[in-house]
Amino acid sequence: MALSRIWSAFIIVAIVVASIKCFFFGQTDIFNWMVIGKADDAANPLKLDGIIQTCWVSVELCLKLIGILALFMGLMSIAEKAGGIRLLSRIVGPFFSKLFPDIPKGHPSMGHMIMNFSANLLGLDNAATPFGLKAMESLQELNPQKDTASNAQIMFLCLHAAGLSLIPVSVIAIRASQNASNPTDVFIPCLIVTFVGTMAAMLIVSFKQKINLLQPVVIGWIFGLSAIIASLVLYIRSLDAAGIQSFSGLLSNGLILFIFLIIILGALYKKIDVFDAFIEGAKDGFKTAINIIPYLVGMLVAISLLRTSGTFDVVINGIKSLFVYLGTDTRFVEGLPTALIRPLSGGAARGMMVSTMETYGADSFPSRLSGIFQGASDTTFYVVAVYFGSVQIKNTRYAIGSMLLADLVGVCTAIGICYLFFG
Repeated sequence: MALSRIWSAFIIVAIVVASIKCFFFGQTDIFNWMVIGKADDAANPLKLDGIIQTCWVSVELCLKLIGILALFMGLMSIAEKAGGIRLLSRIVGPFFSKLFPDIPKGHPSMGHMIMNFSANLLGLDNAATPFGLKAMESLQELNPQKDTASNAQIMFLCLHAAGLSLIPVSVIAIRASQNASNPTDVFIPCLIVTFVGTMAAMLIVSFKQKINLLQPVVIGWIFGLSAIIASLVLYIRSLDAAGIQSFSGLLSNGLILFIFLIIILGALYKKIDVFDAFIEGAKDGFKTAINIIPYLVGMLVAISLLRTSGTFDVVINGIKSLFVYLGTDTRFVEGLPTALIRPLSGGAARGMMVSTMETYGADSFPSRLSGIFQGASDTTFYVVAVYFGSVQIKNTRYAIGSMLLADLVGVCTAIGICYLFFG
């Protein structure tokens, strides 16, 4: 129900703003660009896709997902039949049983979730999505109300959307391409912000679900994970931008190939029909990609209307005027467009970040802040549309509110950390 109201509000607000611009400010062609505009059209002043083009983009995105989902869900099917997922579930069981008390001990969903979190941590977006969708399917098996999000699904998605990531490789690469004096200077701030955002999501959902986090097992796992991340940070800090990208590629892509090898060897040891198991899982990947098309089209069209109507510009100008009136420092406001659009569209946020760098310089405060925003969270509404859509959930309960509240904590933390590191 919450998603329905938000989606409706997006469309209504966008059309109202566009109507005001059309009838009161003389922008008579705004409706045309909102509907049939193309970002690559030289005559398009908005440089954004209208709703028709967005529908094509949505379907193309799902078609590209088919191959990736088929590959990784096929491998997950092999791992399940070989017992690998249950083994992983038993390893993380003591910790996850406290965060997800409704999940039976040793259930495969725990293995799927830890693989999703691991892929996110390493920045493996292509792998994280299939693992995450498989986790949602496993959790849906335990869900007594199939059209309503369960507690476990909400906790999982809120932690996933918090976007805990070790190395913001794409942000570093873009900063390097913009000739930043030190492209990696946002690395530590990004890591701090994603960690704080993840902890905030965990606390928010745990409070709502009445989960006690002050348990030795939970505290031990959190401190253990923090120690591992801190160790990697100490090593990565000694590398330059090229070294970080090289290390990230070696660690992340090497790990993918290692997982492939372990799954195949384990399946052969267990005498599993490997290829047949792969085909069975790959078929599920194809079905999942097709199922999410309506949800993705609906969400991306609403977001397109918000962007092409100029609603974001109105919000940003309003925020800036407010802080100017209050007499406070307004440098952070120039970086806010990335933060505001990040929950809606990763690609648009990336474009905002690049635009900020080109306008103010790669070493400016707004550019560094926009880089931290870009590397420190996930696309909340995309996650909601794809993950809940994949299992046909209509009532998301408090999931969106919890995600957006965690995003707000991340934004406030990012602003504070940016002032702390870069003045």
